[in-house]
Amino acid sequence: MDSSVAPISSTTHGHDQETTTTKKLLPKPSKGGWSAAIFIIFVEVAERFAYYGLAGNLITYLTNNFHEPLATAAKNVNMWVGVSALFPIIGAFVADSYLGRFKTIIVSCIVYFMGMVLLTLSVSVIHESYRVAVFYTALYILAVGEGGHKPCVQTFAADQFDEGNEAEKAEKSSFFNWWYLGIVFGASAAVIFVIYVQDNFGWALALAFLAGTLGGALLLFLIGIKRYRKQVPVGSPFTSISQVFVAAWHKRHVSETRDVLSLCYKVDDDETIDGGRKSKGPTLARTNQFRCLDKAMIIDDIDTASRTRDPWRLCTVNQVEEVKLVLGLIPIGLACLMYAAVLVQLHTFYTKQGSTMYRSIGPHFKIPPASLQSVVGLTILIAVPIYDRVFVPMARKITGHPAGITMLQRIGVGLFISVIQMVVSALVESRRVSVAREYGLIDMPKATVPMSLWWIVPQYMLSGIGDVFIIVGLQELFYDQVPEEMRSVGAAAYLCVTGVGSFVSTWIISAVQAITSKNGHPWLGDNINRAHLDRYYWVVAVLSGLNVCVYIWIAKRYVYKKVEAVEEKIDENV
Repeated sequence: MDSSVAPISSTTHGHDQETTTTKKLLPKPSKGGWSAAIFIIFVEVAERFAYYGLAGNLITYLTNNFHEPLATAAKNVNMWVGVSALFPIIGAFVADSYLGRFKTIIVSCIVYFMGMVLLTLSVSVIHESYRVAVFYTALYILAVGEGGHKPCVQTFAADQFDEGNEAEKAEKSSFFNWWYLGIVFGASAAVIFVIYVQDNFGWALALAFLAGTLGGALLLFLIGIKRYRKQVPVGSPFTSISQVFVAAWHKRHVSETRDVLSLCYKVDDDETIDGGRKSKGPTLARTNQFRCLDKAMIIDDIDTASRTRDPWRLCTVNQVEEVKLVLGLIPIGLACLMYAAVLVQLHTFYTKQGSTMYRSIGPHFKIPPASLQSVVGLTILIAVPIYDRVFVPMARKITGHPAGITMLQRIGVGLFISVIQMVVSALVESRRVSVAREYGLIDMPKATVPMSLWWIVPQYMLSGIGDVFIIVGLQELFYDQVPEEMRSVGAAAYLCVTGVGSFVSTWIISAVQAITSKNGHPWLGDNINRAHLDRYYWVVAVLSGLNVCVYIWIAKRYVYKKVEAVEEKIDENV
């Protein structure tokens, strides 16, 4: 939207001009609160239940039913997990720009339900000649549903609590605890119950149950429709980002010392950034990073002569600094890709590793190997209170930081734990192979190695402890350090780290296979006893260790968000 240059607040020769703005408060709606959020929590629990019930044991189905080679099955699982984590970027864009979070959730739930129904049919009534094609089609329909669900549900649930109301603000803090507990409960229940049904009663029954759960959750979500606070789309944040780059390009020849008349600090109160988005966050201080973008906020002779502000030629200081925040997070995300590559081992090689070990409890019950993923959830449930009540107070006394350690330090600790996790995994796998050789089982991949399944529990526990540091740290970083208008996109960007990390794992597998196959002895062969899975784990451990060094170098140069002054909040609940 065009506006005259006159209302633009600017700084001449580094001195601020005073501006007075008037904020219009919308009436606070009577909806929302726990009576609305509880319905949304059930939807998220059902979605996590369905996702982990499928992903946790998918490699077993691909190798046993489709007879895919181990390395191929692992790459297919990684590819699906990766695509599922990348689609939220599209979902966040659609929600913020066009549909809004509420409608996006409904559409994504319907798509997810349809995908699970098709997946159920593919393992039951679809003819075998079409089964593989229909199965993979259904998988990627589920990925599309994930794209709309993941970036919107948590944000939509948090929208039900008004931060301007002290009572609801306290309830909102409690909500995040119950939200995380719901996610862990849904995931843990899936890897215990659903995977047991898959291994003992068949995949058709298990997937039909997951489809029914999703359908019931969708109906429950619709029952609460009159209770929700809904927000209208605020416009695409990508438009604002593009404007900064275009404006900086237009003024690439402008000298900051010679041609600067003033800087654009604010726009008229009634003006929105082209694309419908209006900045409502705090005033950001100028920083020295990405200085080439500063030219986008320079008011030169052409801007002064114009009767209207061209948003593709002149941007505010806040707008430019918001783009810098986004750019600053990219190296951090890239440095966390190896952690995501470690994380996907839970769904792939860890499961196949456990399937060869002694799993019996009593004469009639065998632990499904994929069910050990519940150890991760249990570890998180124990570790989170210890972190909050023990570690943070102790660290606070040493560092003086309110949170004990900074967000980047928390992520760094998680990355280091992931290195230890892969070292432990390699050592345990070496022990498993030596036992198989000792008992003459080296050429009998389907035989049970007389080594207890509990040997691999520590690597699952280390994964859970690492999650407490790096996953929560990344969530906090990508929420706190992005502009307020881009927090849905920030959540989606955090998920993309997991997605791209899955692709990284696929590339590592392909590289290891290509190199080791030249000698005729691939490390990731179908016979897991003769394969050298331990060496693969050592490769991942070494790469993760090198990645920690790169992360430390990046983290030392990261500039946190700097706020000059905090504006009044606008209650925009609709």
